Amino acid sequence: MGSTIDFDALRAQTLGAGNDEAVTVNTRALIDKVLARYSGEWTTLRELLQNAADASSKHVKIRFETLPSSRVPVPQIADDSTRLRHVLLHHTMKSMTVENDGDIFGPKDWARLKKIAEGNPDETKIGAFGVGFYSVFSDCEEPFVSSGKDALAFYWRGDALYTKSRRLPNDQISKTTFVLPNRNPDAPVPSLLSLCRFLASSLTFVGLERIELWLDDWKLMTLNKKNAPDLDVRIPKEVNRKTKEGLMHVDNLTKEAAQLDAEWVKAVEWTPRASQASSDTAASSAKSAPSTQSLRSFFTRLAPGTSSTAMTEKLVREEREKQDRISEDLMGLAKATLFVHVNRATIKTSVSHSFSAELERATKKPPPRNTTVSLLSASYDENVATSASSSSPTSGSSKIFDSFVPTNGKGRIFIGFTTNQTTGLNVHISTPSVIPTVERESIDLNNRFVRTWNVELLRIGGIIARIAWSNEMSDIQDKLSRKVEQDGRRAITKDDVDGVLPEALYLHTAYNWSETTPAAEVGSLMEEAFWTCNQKVAIATVSTRGVMPASKVRLEPEDLSFVNGIPFMPKGLANAGLVQKLITYGIITETTVADIKSELESKAISGAQLRQFLGWLLHKIRMNEVDVATAHSLLDVTVANDDEGGQGKIIVLAETKAFLNPSRISADLPIPPYVIPFKFTKDIPKAYLELLFEDLQIVPWLRWIVENVGGRGALTAEQDITINPAFASSVLPVLSKQWEGLSTTSKATIIDLLSSRTTMPTKMGMRKPADAYFPSVKLFDDLPTVTVHAVKDKILTALGVRKTIEIGVVFDRLLDPSKTQSSKSQIPNSSAKWSHVDLIKYLASVRQDIPKSDIERLRSTKICPAETESLSASKERYLVSELYRPDQAIRMLKLPTLHWPGVFQPESSEGRFLTSLGLMPYPSYQDLISIMSKSFIANDLVLRDHALRYFIDHHQTKGYASFDHSTVPLPYLPIQGSDKRVAMPKDVFVNERAAIFGFDILRRDLQVHALKFGVKQDPPVATCAHRLMAKPPQSQREAREKFGYMAGRASELSSNDEQALQDAKIVPITVKAKASDHPNDEKARERINYIQPSACYLGSGDSLYADIFDYVDFGKEANIFLLRVGSKHEPSIGELARRLVNEPSNLFSVLGDARYLELLRKIGDQWSPLKKDKSLVRDMRSSKCLLAYKEIASKKSPNEEMDDEEEESSVKSWDLARAQDIVIIDDVNIYRVFKGSLLVTPTEETLETLYFTLGSAEIGSLLEERHALGNPELDQSPALQLQQHLHERMRLYLHDFKSDSIKHDHNWIRKNMTVQGVRSISVTYSLKGHNLRHKASKRAVLLHEKPVLCITNKFDMLEVSQALAPIVLKRVKPGDIVMLETMLESTLNKLSRRGYVLGIDRYVQN
Repeated sequence: MGSTIDFDALRAQTLGAGNDEAVTVNTRALIDKVLARYSGEWTTLRELLQNAADASSKHVKIRFETLPSSRVPVPQIADDSTRLRHVLLHHTMKSMTVENDGDIFGPKDWARLKKIAEGNPDETKIGAFGVGFYSVFSDCEEPFVSSGKDALAFYWRGDALYTKSRRLPNDQISKTTFVLPNRNPDAPVPSLLSLCRFLASSLTFVGLERIELWLDDWKLMTLNKKNAPDLDVRIPKEVNRKTKEGLMHVDNLTKEAAQLDAEWVKAVEWTPRASQASSDTAASSAKSAPSTQSLRSFFTRLAPGTSSTAMTEKLVREEREKQDRISEDLMGLAKATLFVHVNRATIKTSVSHSFSAELERATKKPPPRNTTVSLLSASYDENVATSASSSSPTSGSSKIFDSFVPTNGKGRIFIGFTTNQTTGLNVHISTPSVIPTVERESIDLNNRFVRTWNVELLRIGGIIARIAWSNEMSDIQDKLSRKVEQDGRRAITKDDVDGVLPEALYLHTAYNWSETTPAAEVGSLMEEAFWTCNQKVAIATVSTRGVMPASKVRLEPEDLSFVNGIPFMPKGLANAGLVQKLITYGIITETTVADIKSELESKAISGAQLRQFLGWLLHKIRMNEVDVATAHSLLDVTVANDDEGGQGKIIVLAETKAFLNPSRISADLPIPPYVIPFKFTKDIPKAYLELLFEDLQIVPWLRWIVENVGGRGALTAEQDITINPAFASSVLPVLSKQWEGLSTTSKATIIDLLSSRTTMPTKMGMRKPADAYFPSVKLFDDLPTVTVHAVKDKILTALGVRKTIEIGVVFDRLLDPSKTQSSKSQIPNSSAKWSHVDLIKYLASVRQDIPKSDIERLRSTKICPAETESLSASKERYLVSELYRPDQAIRMLKLPTLHWPGVFQPESSEGRFLTSLGLMPYPSYQDLISIMSKSFIANDLVLRDHALRYFIDHHQTKGYASFDHSTVPLPYLPIQGSDKRVAMPKDVFVNERAAIFGFDILRRDLQVHALKFGVKQDPPVATCAHRLMAKPPQSQREAREKFGYMAGRASELSSNDEQALQDAKIVPITVKAKASDHPNDEKARERINYIQPSACYLGSGDSLYADIFDYVDFGKEANIFLLRVGSKHEPSIGELARRLVNEPSNLFSVLGDARYLELLRKIGDQWSPLKKDKSLVRDMRSSKCLLAYKEIASKKSPNEEMDDEEEESSVKSWDLARAQDIVIIDDVNIYRVFKGSLLVTPTEETLETLYFTLGSAEIGSLLEERHALGNPELDQSPALQLQQHLHERMRLYLHDFKSDSIKHDHNWIRKNMTVQGVRSISVTYSLKGHNLRHKASKRAVLLHEKPVLCITNKFDMLEVSQALAPIVLKRVKPGDIVMLETMLESTLNKLSRRGYVLGIDRYVQN
């Protein structure tokens, strides 16, 4: 195995002794690579202008100096325009000078200027990376800088950049000036228009106020910026000023107007190349055209149907004409003014110390505590002012400021100066504290901490945009409010909104978020903050009702003339980008039901509007555009004024539930107020009306008519159905027409409404239906017969109009009672013309026409006699329902039967009529039970037996089988073995074995009919169990019978019953007393004890543990029950352990030491599951249940010197003790010293493990040693040899041990343990917790605290092994010491012969 290199050590050695060499850099290559990232135009000017702004400069002057052409001479004409044209066409660039009036350079500024990547540490300044100034090397080879009284020149020496500095002479003071000689002498004059546009945008957000651009001695352009005083902007309360991560929050916001004035010579707009082309011939123009074509002209040339040559010539001609007009006067002046406003927010930051440190590491400056974020836009008013102030429509602000006013979401992010990053709005956003990429063209979103900072600043931009939008909308609302107030009106009109619509369209376009470039995430972050910073997501917008939250504005729907107060989105604004986004987000929606509901709540609608509203609503429901619940919510708030016909009636649709169907109820009849008037629904299809309203039914209509009689409600006297025959005659035909189609319930309701009132027109006036007769009833002339026509017989019958004479009249007029009859008698006496049989026959013949009231009167009148014992009629009369049919079997039960001469036919018309009046065909179950119970009490056993036989014979035919026998309240069933008692069905059983528990058994001859009486086979098993627990068996025989019966029903026991039986002491155990208690009577010495089933075991008592556990045997059947409730054949190991804990002395006296040890071994073998029982483990630790022995030495006492060669004889004394009082022999030598005083475990690994777990300590852990060492030997060579020998053999010794049993491995021994020779060693041993001490001389001992192995000259390997084994092994066994001694004394060959081949081979290899 090859050696490994320690690289940490090697690095430390190299740093300590290596050669120092500096890392060099190729400065030119470094600058070139940095500048390669500066791809934007005017990079050098941008950086120098930024430096001027950081130096608090107000005025910057830029001058380009040119070199004359060597080929084209300067014209002699003194005209400035001609000379300037010549310079632009033929001169080349010499140098650029940039001068600012800001703070002059200090020592630190000069020092940073000479260092790359050491930015300005001022967190309020934009510069961060320290490479911006070096952008000058993109066009300049050796720049020169002058500021104050100092100057600095850069020059190259090879690829290394050097500087030279000096003081200005004669105490001159210079403004900060950068002179940049051009690297390329052939470079033409740059595009002036592009440069001026760049300078115009550069003046926007920085502190500069004036920029001048010179070319040689010509001032080409002057830019001036003027700011109006700022105004505080109110930040709405619902705006969350804090960003998502909580690093920043908006402290305040101001708004200021700014004016940018530009004045330039027209040469700025002149394109020399286009002018040059104008002087060429047509042919050369055609040849040069392709090289100057734009992509637009290229694709136009490819367009079908267009001549590419003609298009090219047209474009060239237009550009030539334009440039010719400019070239006529290059020195002419042009002016333009741009008005903008700026929303500037003061931002406070709050970052952690760690975050600040990480950001400073990335940017070389700490994050600012306060910063600003600004939004620049041209509002609609300012845009108009800008257009009006341009001095030249063709070359005004469109030339200089055209790239400054953004469109199509191309606003830019400004970090001092513009970047390539767009904002997604027609608004510029300035964030000077945003950290850009090195080239300052984009925002850095890569570095973790820089990204977090930049993201939070972008979110601030979104929040400010939201506040600015709210401010713009407030301004528009103020304009509208002023307009309304001036005109003396209350509400905003559509014309008012049309007046501000152009401005609203401009703002909705400007603040429409679009995708940003090059990083789309920038726009997403700002837009997210724009929408989420406000608790109300819906922003304000313009509607036909003025400025309102967008969530309340609706898209203009179809014509809804019944509502006219809903704010709609103006059509001229609907296609604006922001509006479309609000529609997409679901903020501006179609007109909703809630909108209509709100409008309906505000005022009542007219009758015409009600028609349109109902038609619209029902159509929406039909098309599934509105659900029924929603439609009802609209009706609940709608109130209509029925102004048609001059009635002025108020209709509350919340109370309107139904519509009138003229095919059911005539429209001429009165209707309830909850029904919509027919004139509003007559043009709406019935299928539509049913979607929302109920079809007015006959029953509720009639109830309203009936309940409002007597002048109640809106009905007049002419519409009173109880007093006006004509009105009743118009209502009853309506009911008759619909009668067949009505439900039973509806018919019953109509009957209930009309039958108790005078609603029936008769020839005797208005009568109740029950007091009126059919026209066909002509028995008497003075009867009130019905006079209404077109009414069916069925409804008249149902209402109770009589087809027969009432029973009272029959009694009065046909039976001709005697005048002497008592007034209390209900019917004529026996002297009447008709008997009860004649009366029944008459009534049976007209049964179908007898009204219910007469039937009820017949049922409650005592009209029939009963049979006597001689079968004659009784004098007493009975209700029909009190009598039974004439039948011999019923007569034997002594029940009252109807007296009926001749043969009674139950199926005849008279029999069926009597049955309908309540004549009983046979006795009920309760009647029979009562007869049987009372007859037993009266000792009328014959009657009881008749009743029993009647019940058995007619059990099925009379329906007795369906009766619930458990509800019988009277005892009536005979009991087996007793004529003196009867029982209820629920208290008697069939199984005679149940009698052992004291239950009654049904008489044996009736047991075959037990099911008919509802008698169960066995009592409830739970009851049996409770009785068993309440009264356990008194003898072995009784136990065998009770347990045997319960065995047959064991499957019925519930878990609760089984648990109760397991815990109950129900098993009888015979216990014999001492012979001395009853010396002459053996039976008297026996007594019964009861134990739980779980405490006894089944068997004959031949078990190993029969002497300590209770064994019983009640027979095979009874034993099955005991097994079910907890008994077992043998005790479990857990039960043995528990008995061992509870009765250790008893077990020891019964089992003896050998069997007791066997029990402990069994517990030790099963200890893994047993130790889960925490209470058992706790009890075993505290109980004297462990068997240990003490060896009593017979030869030497513990205080005498120990001789290893001499064996001692001893006697083992066994005793029970707690685990903590027993020790484990892990050091035989120490044990030999103290063995006569210690209780020790048997030397078996299973028992030692068990005792150790329970708290027994090893002797080695109790041992305390005190060493007395002699002086060190002068010759330590034997000790060193032994140390080397131990280092070698210890690895071999530990080879076969498991890693978890090793305390220290051989590497630890080699590094830490030493061997020392001494002249003498004396050790005093003592045991903790035992008052024992022994002193002995030793030849080897280990000092653990060092560790040092001390040996004498005549050291012994056994003692060496005894000293070393405890330090390398966690637990030492006697064999481990012998093995170590063998390893140390034997040679490798001898060890190999003894079987240590594999370990030796590896040892030799290593």
